[in-house]
Amino acid sequence: MSPAVLGHHAGAAGALHPVPDGAGKDLRVGSGRPRTKPDSLAADKGYSNGPCYESLRRRGIRHTIPEKPDSQAARLRKGSSGGRPSGFDEERYKKRKTVERAINRLKQSQAVARRYDERGYLFLGTVTAASLAIWLRS
Repeated sequence: MSPAVLGHHAGAAGALHPVPDGAGKDLRVGSGRPRTKPDSLAADKGYSNGPCYESLRRRGIRHTIPEKPDSQAARLRKGSSGGRPSGFDEERYKKRKTVERAINRLKQSQAVARRYDERGYLFLGTVTAASLAIWLRS
């Protein structure tokens, strides 16, 4: 998991594009380029739309995003021309809860929850310090 700081009141759909570019970076021991994209992405129904799916496919990122009921009904209503359902792995989606719990633990820190820092790099430092405190306690 890698944090990304977005602008004030950034919508969820717009947040999909910058996060996968910076997520998954790791330092390699030895030669070779560092990874610059995640292996997979688990998201909620808010990301279940065409532009998000296209962006992930273009980058070659596997995804686990549940399909909205109205989208599923529209696809089934179209029949064979409605396309195939998006791949959804229930077991992988259940693991998404771990990330949600980690975010909730971060928000127990008042500075993270209320976002006292006005500048992005300061807030990223606050999130990193809160993450470090959680890691040291566990």
